[in-house]
Amino acid sequence: MRLGNVLREFFADLKAQRLRTTLTVMGIAWGTVAVTVLLAFGVGLERQTRKRFHGMGDRIVILWGGRTTVAYQGFGEGRYIRLHENVGEQLTREIPDITMISPEYSNRRTPIRRGIKSAQPNITGIYPVYGTMRNIIPEMGGRFINENDQAQRRRVAFLGDELAELLFEDEEPVGQPVFIGETPFTVIGVMQPKLQNSSYSGRDKDRVFIPASTHTAIFGDRYVSNFVYRVRSAKLSEVIEEQVYQVLSRRYTFDVADEDALAIWDTAEVERMFGNLFLGFNVFFALVGSFTLTVGGIGVANIMYIVVRERTREIGIKRSVGAKKRDILFQFFAETFMVVGLGAICGFLLSYGLIWVGSFVPMQDFVGTPTISPLVGVVTLSLLAAIGFMAGLFPARKAANLDPVECLRH
Repeated sequence: MRLGNVLREFFADLKAQRLRTTLTVMGIAWGTVAVTVLLAFGVGLERQTRKRFHGMGDRIVILWGGRTTVAYQGFGEGRYIRLHENVGEQLTREIPDITMISPEYSNRRTPIRRGIKSAQPNITGIYPVYGTMRNIIPEMGGRFINENDQAQRRRVAFLGDELAELLFEDEEPVGQPVFIGETPFTVIGVMQPKLQNSSYSGRDKDRVFIPASTHTAIFGDRYVSNFVYRVRSAKLSEVIEEQVYQVLSRRYTFDVADEDALAIWDTAEVERMFGNLFLGFNVFFALVGSFTLTVGGIGVANIMYIVVRERTREIGIKRSVGAKKRDILFQFFAETFMVVGLGAICGFLLSYGLIWVGSFVPMQDFVGTPTISPLVGVVTLSLLAAIGFMAGLFPARKAANLDPVECLRH
């Protein structure tokens, strides 16, 4: 019954003071839009960045040989550590948390050609598991390097999508011959286009992948360019890195504390850095939006002070017939939250509309798709609740603390 009375009084006041209430509601609505849209763009940008980053692979680590900077057991400093292909077998045998590993041979000196069209990409020799680790997915009708290709040193090539377009244009590449240097290869697949904003030897879309065994047979590589391995859990990557140093320091006789003897790029660590960076961005967006929402809250508080002054005699009558302070507090708190709630509804509807319109703007490849995630909703509603509470607290306390006798004289 008490809530029903509050609702009747609220809508009566809304009808009597349409302009004042509308402006107050729009202030809250605009603040809600500012918070929601900014956070939605932050979420979309973070997801797009993570998607681009995962284009290179998930939970992968790239390992290179480095150069020692510490003299150790009779060896001087400045010695190059060159990794052999069988290092991969040793690492997986001694470190069970490395679930996949592939050597990576690179050759940038040899052109690939088809007819009169040619290019000089990174010709990469790898194991079949490389495709899984690096999220390289073949187009329909083709395939990636397999175990038989590796075992039999087959002259087969898997092309990045843009390189395939350059060499073949609108023709079907699979099954067609290409020449790497003077050696004929058969194209067995083309990579599906993917987002990739990180790389270390060029984008996959511009590369040629061949079996590691074929690469060593043709180019005579003695050492790998680098290894790529996947860890069981991103949380274990730092521990595994220490184990890699221990294993290879024993094999190549260098000081395990010599950080320059090996070069390791842990993508999980970079992803954690991105996570912290975007957390900072989202906190900043929330603060900027909350300033606008606070201005709307100040407007609500001012309006409620005016309402208290206009209803002073009404408050005195209610108190004189038995209404308690908590009843007056409840009345003005309820009206405050009704104004804030109405503004929030309008704000969320406007936000959804703006984000829907924004989805038609060709910017998704750069900033992603703005998304009102559950977290965005929770943060916005929490800010609205805090603003509503503060906007209603002081006017409601003033109304509840009024002297009934003085109210009746008003």
